Formats: sequence, C-alpha cells, structure tokens
Amino acid sequence: MRDFRLYAITDERFHPGRDMIEVMEEAILGGADIIQLRDKRSKKRDILRKAYALRELTRKHDVLFIVNDHLDIALEADADGVHLGQDDLPLKAARKLMGDRIIGISTHRIEEAREAEREGADYIGVGPVFATKTKEDVVAPVTLEYVRQVAAEITIPWVAIGGIKLHNVDRVLAAGATRICAVSEIVGASDVIGTCRRFVEKIMNARGGGGNAESRH
Repeated sequence: MRDFRLYAITDERFHPGRDMIEVMEEAILGGADIIQLRDKRSKKRDILRKAYALRELTRKHDVLFIVNDHLDIALEADADGVHLGQDDLPLKAARKLMGDRIIGISTHRIEEAREAEREGADYIGVGPVFATKTKEDVVAPVTLEYVRQVAAEITIPWVAIGGIKLHNVDRVLAAGATRICAVSEIVGASDVIGTCRRFVEKIMNARGGGGNAESRH
C-alpha cells in the first residue's frame, strides 16, 4: 500500500463506446497501480460481473483491485479491498467482515482522517480537492489546505482525489500529496496510457525520484 502512486477509478460515462476493461488495462499500462470499481447506478449482478472481470485484469498485471461501497461484491470477487464513504458501514464493522483485506475511507476534514487512522484504516482518500462532477452526492471541495493538514499529520497512506487534472496536479503535489487519484482525466482521455504516464512522472518528480514514468508490460 505504501508504494502506490496512481489510483484510477472506473466511470463508464466518460468513455462511451469503449469497453471498461480495455480502458482500465490502458490505465494500468500507463502506470496506475490501484484500480477501483465504482458503479453507483448499475444493478448488483452487473456490478459483480464487472468486478469479476476487473479481478482477472488486475491479477494479470499484478495491481491492487478495490471495490467501492459493496463489501459483499468485494468478498465474492476476491478483491484486495473495499473503499467506504463516511455514510457507509463503519470501519470497525467492515473490518470484522473484511479481515486483513484493505479498507480505505473517504475523508473530507482532518477529524475524519484522524478517526480513520485511529480505527485502523489501511489508507484514506483526501478530497475532493477541487470541484468534481464524477459523483452526484459530492461534498464541497476541501481545498489544498486540507491536503496540507493531512500531509503534516497523518502517517497511514493517503491519496488526494477530486477534480485533479494534469493541469492542476502540480499544485496538489506541492501541497504535500505523494499519491494521486483521478477519474475523468484518466478514463475520459483520448490517450489513457499517455495521460497516466504523465501523472506518474509528475508524482515521481515531486517525490524526488525524477525520470520517466515506468509503464507496465
């Protein structure tokens, strides 16, 4: 978990006419090392079908696979973990079901980040940093100030998310982020592989690693 750089989330609305598995494989080839299935509209049987397919894809490329919200689907598809929001099943209850699998928690203020860390979250999402339209129930932007707070205080892995694009990611990295999550900027790109490579290169430069993004083969 501590080594991941680029976290990509599915959203089929942004690539009409293109297969989700094809798009997410391109994201992996570009350097995404965590893939999350987030589908808030489909029927559960359809989400499960997608989960099976993404589990096969992520095993093929040896990257982590996370399911948003649905613990039952995460367990059935043998996902590496689940990501939960503030209004989902409490972390302690989720842990009883998930065992030692990864549990990520969305946070929007430092008190939520502290609680997630204290209760044993494996990582947290920090956002939305900027305004985003990828979620219908999205909260107001947390701004770069929250990124700075988390960078100064939280010790578990965390990923900045929400409205992050290639044109503004440098500001997020300068605020202290070392891991980035993007949705529409990745899956809606005309060149998914190239977009992911640019994100990874910027992340590595911010970490002091320099060099070009390492693609997967």
